[in-house]
Amino acid sequence: MSKLTKILIIVGIIAVVILWGVRIYNNMVKLDEAATSAWQKVEAEYQRRADLIPNVVNTVKGAADYERSTLEAVIEARSNATSMKIDPSKLTEENIAAFQQVQDQLSSALSRLMVVVERYPELKANANFEHLITELEGTENRIKTARNNFNEAVQTYNTTIRRFPNNMFAGMFGFEKRVYFQAKEGAENAPEVNFEN
Repeated sequence: MSKLTKILIIVGIIAVVILWGVRIYNNMVKLDEAATSAWQKVEAEYQRRADLIPNVVNTVKGAADYERSTLEAVIEARSNATSMKIDPSKLTEENIAAFQQVQDQLSSALSRLMVVVERYPELKANANFEHLITELEGTENRIKTARNNFNEAVQTYNTTIRRFPNNMFAGMFGFEKRVYFQAKEGAENAPEVNFEN
């Protein structure tokens, strides 16, 4: 085998390794972007819910004027929820937990509002209000789907960067494991129902 042939073989092997590395790198970038996009969809669905709330509050305000504290709690919780934004590149467990906490406060305030609504049959019969509630229910389902899609995107990304030999490239190029969107503590327990009051 001539010296030129040996050099060409070595150059060919190096070229294959480089192309293989580029393919792995590009796949990790694609999966990282998919996880970022999935997070943005989670935020968009929460924003959709927040955008519906002023209409619900205004509709309830007309029928339930003296339930002011409940309405103010919903408005405050919405304000807190819409002011909480997380940079997708800084999705830590703490950031996601803080985001979930303000969203849970809004969910809780909305639940209290729905209890108030039960006392006003004329409000429940209002077609506009029924439409808004249907929109809110649909949005809650979209939020659940968006969170599931985010976790699936994170799982695919995490699996890819942790597999050999991808993990070597991930370490070299700074691809780090992402955190999942987790259910709030105690969500695995069914709520206690008490009809004695």
